[in-house]
Amino acid sequence: MDNLINRYKMEQLNKDELLREAMDEYGNELTRLAYSYVQDISTAEDITQDVFFKCYTKLDDFEGKSTLRTWLNRITINKCKDHLKSGWKKYIQFDFPIMKTPKTHETPEKKLSKKIEHDQITHYVLLLPVKYREIIILYYFQERSTQEISQILKLKETSVRTRLRRARKLLEEYLDKRDEEL
Repeated sequence: MDNLINRYKMEQLNKDELLREAMDEYGNELTRLAYSYVQDISTAEDITQDVFFKCYTKLDDFEGKSTLRTWLNRITINKCKDHLKSGWKKYIQFDFPIMKTPKTHETPEKKLSKKIEHDQITHYVLLLPVKYREIIILYYFQERSTQEISQILKLKETSVRTRLRRARKLLEEYLDKRDEEL
């Protein structure tokens, strides 16, 4: 069990304080995860708010079989899938980075080249079917282990590894096709 839940169970934090700390710690991550599904920033923010509302109302039912972070990710993914099933799926241009970029003293040309490459890879990740996209986002962008991903997505760990391998192959094919066109 993670630190926030331990502090809550030991009554060092009340529910409001736990929620505030969880929002500070996981809010941006959950918004990026939601965005990777719905591809609309305002919808992703709404979903993230819904996730924290559900966390607040269902916190006492949380059994602690996973970490709070994993539980919040699972709720986010479920809410995104519900949203997409509802027919409100919208496609807009990706307007914020999902990968952390280290600060370096690079020339403007190198920075531009890296930004173009990042934007293209992001574009291809978003073209992947959802079952592969979610694996790539969780594994590479959120740096989750295959075991954590299996808990979040409620899949066998071997299925996660298989999807990860297939997603990499699809991305490689997209990039090869792009290189051939250049």
